[in-house]
Amino acid sequence: MSLTFLFRTITRDVAKVSFCQHVQSLHTGCHLLAAEKALLMTLRKSTGYTFTNCKKALEKFDNDMKQAEAWLHEQAQKEGWNKANKLEGRKAKEGLIGLYIGDKAAVMVEVNCETDFVARNEKFQQLVKDVTFTTLAHHQNKNRSKAGYVKSILSGDEVCKLSTDDGASLADCVALTIGRLGENMSVKRAVTLSVPAEWNVSSYVHGGVSGQTDVAMGRYGALVVFQGGKDGEQHTLGRKLGQHIVGEAPLTLGNMDDLPCGESETRLLPQTFLGDPSRTVAEFLRGQQARVLDFVRFQRGEITEDAK
Repeated sequence: MSLTFLFRTITRDVAKVSFCQHVQSLHTGCHLLAAEKALLMTLRKSTGYTFTNCKKALEKFDNDMKQAEAWLHEQAQKEGWNKANKLEGRKAKEGLIGLYIGDKAAVMVEVNCETDFVARNEKFQQLVKDVTFTTLAHHQNKNRSKAGYVKSILSGDEVCKLSTDDGASLADCVALTIGRLGENMSVKRAVTLSVPAEWNVSSYVHGGVSGQTDVAMGRYGALVVFQGGKDGEQHTLGRKLGQHIVGEAPLTLGNMDDLPCGESETRLLPQTFLGDPSRTVAEFLRGQQARVLDFVRFQRGEITEDAK
């Protein structure tokens, strides 16, 4: 065997080994990149933060998902408070009314943001849910031993002091969402109520958000408390009354025997019934063998007495 042939053989084998090692290195690198990308996508989906911030968090904690997520929340909280302070003067008149009815108890809240675009964001809608359920839980815990009809009206400041199941205040939840979405937001108000067994509470939401099943959300909302009604038809009755309250915007209840005072009537019972203009609300209720005991109407962005 010549020296030239031997040299060529050795050179060829070395090149083959080097090529295989290079391919193996690339293959391993592809697996590593795929794994890192999967972690990045998972963290992005679970937190809602930007890819840049998620990548930074993973790099900072050597791909430890738990530490990365905790750090992201901490940073967003800080950034949220900073943004909240900077954006405090910006008007937040958009947003959503959130409404939920449980077992003989109900809650309605208003949470505001700057644009309708953000109101449609699932992170903002999650904030509305958190405010809704936390407020109802507070009402139920506070009034557990009370019987009869219990109604509470809370300001935005009062609601923000409440704490969620994991111990965070709703003020922190608002700041966290501001940090995520970059708009000014606020909790404006809430109403909670519970009724005795023989009463009914129903609701109606207008301009609703599609896909929401547990908490109804929209631009307008109404709760109506009533007694009586034909068996099996209470739900339909309550919905019709809620539609009327949203559409006609009564300010007070009035009495069953009140006479209408014209088109500017602001009492519920003497108003022309939206579902049947030939009758007043009082006349409609007589036909249903029912009576309204109370109602609450929220309109997103409306100026309330407290805000005047």
